[in-house]
Amino acid sequence: MTWFFIALLSSFLSAFAAITQKKVLFNLNPVQFSFYLSIANLVLSIPFFFFIDYNTINASNLSVLFFKSVIGVAAFLCVMTALKNMQISNTLPLLALTPGFVAVFAFLFLGEALKLYEILGLISLIAGTYILESKNLKEVLFPFTVFLKSRYHQYVIAALLLFTASSVMDKLLVSKMSLTPISFTAFQHIFFALLLQIIYFAFKGKLVDRSPRINKTDVLWILLISVLTIGYRYTQIVSVSIASVALTLAVKRTSVLWATVIGGKIFKDTNLLKKTIAVLFILLGAILILRN
Repeated sequence: MTWFFIALLSSFLSAFAAITQKKVLFNLNPVQFSFYLSIANLVLSIPFFFFIDYNTINASNLSVLFFKSVIGVAAFLCVMTALKNMQISNTLPLLALTPGFVAVFAFLFLGEALKLYEILGLISLIAGTYILESKNLKEVLFPFTVFLKSRYHQYVIAALLLFTASSVMDKLLVSKMSLTPISFTAFQHIFFALLLQIIYFAFKGKLVDRSPRINKTDVLWILLISVLTIGYRYTQIVSVSIASVALTLAVKRTSVLWATVIGGKIFKDTNLLKKTIAVLFILLGAILILRN
């Protein structure tokens, strides 16, 4: 059961990281914030490099990790953009839909049959998403059309697709390509910092210069977020190295509940009770699918 407690710790760290991210995003745009955070993450992850077994590092696993980092950066920017512009209790629950995406894509493109628990899980995911996005009983179709009309909901969908690919690559790297959790964490933060630096300077003058400059308070919050981010990424990959991706993600998904309830209270989100009920349906659906 060691993996369970590590995955649960990862979920708590992830939830509080999301809450503090929302706070900083009131002042900074997603590109600025992501760039500054990547630098802080890289600096704080320097100690990891002293514990790496460099005999396990090769061009093959680093190439896969770099590609995985490209996907991770794109997903992170999508989430931060949605989180800045949507209520936290609307954004994060949708990210728990990843298992449903995996099950549906496996059915459509790989011909894998859907088991009973997976079908029940998909129904629960759909019910939770419907409750989460519903406005009133008169606008029955609103929860379905919002994903077509809302640009920020489309960012969430993009993040879901990217996270699906990223999660599979996590297991490939640590179980098939001999990349230890310490090596994974250290080199991923090098790639994240490099990629976000390129993006930051590409957007500088268009988007970044129009935003407020970072202040000392923001710096302190970013350092805290960095500690939480490194913590949940490392504990997640450790859990994945011990147990399956499915088991780890099932527990990690509970971060959505903590962030919705606690973050929703802090930021005074609307309809919090309804959204909490929706999250419970979504989590139940994710766990039913991941149990297979």
